[in-house]
Amino acid sequence: MKNKIIEQIDKQDIPRAQEVWFDNKYMYVKLADERIIGVPLKRFPKLQKATKSQRENYILIGYGYGIHWDELDEDINVGNLLLPEDKVKKIRL
Repeated sequence: MKNKIIEQIDKQDIPRAQEVWFDNKYMYVKLADERIIGVPLKRFPKLQKATKSQRENYILIGYGYGIHWDELDEDINVGNLLLPEDKVKKIRL
């Protein structure tokens, strides 16, 4: 039986991360619905400058709704990864 919070999130179609990995130019996120998205690291300067070890040292927060890197003081809203870069900047203001 699913947790009631997860059931609520699923009903709202909020993208949730299950796994994160990197190559030299992209961050890849496997979503709970099995989609895999690739996002250029240049959108995230802290991650772009980080070492491989630092990038891999993440935790999923909020049932996969977010990704957090404690050592880098970086948090990413998974839903924002699906938006074009210009829309994300407007949200951050």
